[in-house]
Amino acid sequence: MESRSDAYAAAGVDITAGYESVQRIKKHVESTFTPGVIGGLGGFGGLFMPDLQDMDEPVFVSGTDGVGTKLKIAFLMDKHDTIGIDCVAMCVNDIICSGAKPLFFLDYLALGKNSPSLVEKIVSGVAEGCRISGCALIGGETAEMPGFYKEGEYDIAGFCVGVVDKRKIIDGSDIKAGDAIIGLASSGVHSNGFSLIRKILNVNRNTLSVRYDELSCTLGEELLKPTRIYVSAVLKLSRSVRIKGLSHITGGGFYENIPRMLPEG
Repeated sequence: MESRSDAYAAAGVDITAGYESVQRIKKHVESTFTPGVIGGLGGFGGLFMPDLQDMDEPVFVSGTDGVGTKLKIAFLMDKHDTIGIDCVAMCVNDIICSGAKPLFFLDYLALGKNSPSLVEKIVSGVAEGCRISGCALIGGETAEMPGFYKEGEYDIAGFCVGVVDKRKIIDGSDIKAGDAIIGLASSGVHSNGFSLIRKILNVNRNTLSVRYDELSCTLGEELLKPTRIYVSAVLKLSRSVRIKGLSHITGGGFYENIPRMLPEG
């Protein structure tokens, strides 16, 4: 009789590789744990008990996002250890716009073929992003989807939850003419606009390997620079200055994102 693993293997799903992936990522996941984490890996749901004693009216703020076609650069460069940072950054940079401190994060990774070494590289980046932003990686899903994604290709998305005291929510409602605007520098093009970038720059393995003196690196290295995580800078600033509004400059640039934080009228 055909075993369960043999039946899955015939369908293109490697159960053994899935088990190995879990063991490989365990140390990376646990490196993100904060005091609020309850339990470990393997449960059906991630458990988190936040310490809200210093808040009068805690409000939870959630965000979800992906990395888009920046993944195509990672595939061409065969470099996968920073794309997870991008995934975390895109989520936590959204919720920090409300003044929320990130608490925990979950990731979703779908691959054409489960390669434990590849999964470990990707999740190590997710863990690094979580450590930078001070949130715990409490769960996730790794889905092997043969026939849906090409072997060696994948998609990644994330979901995060943070908390802010209701009276400290940043919503832009008090912004007035004459208020000072502070811009925090990016680390590069971050994780938006890559479909356009790839078309304009005719991105392929050859063009990505070209080194530019102005960049002090290759085009591929420049494009894969991780999205900067602004959590620490914003939280530090908020302790000394009243921040009226925040805008995460993503797709659409200044023209589409700055108006999102402005009051009507």
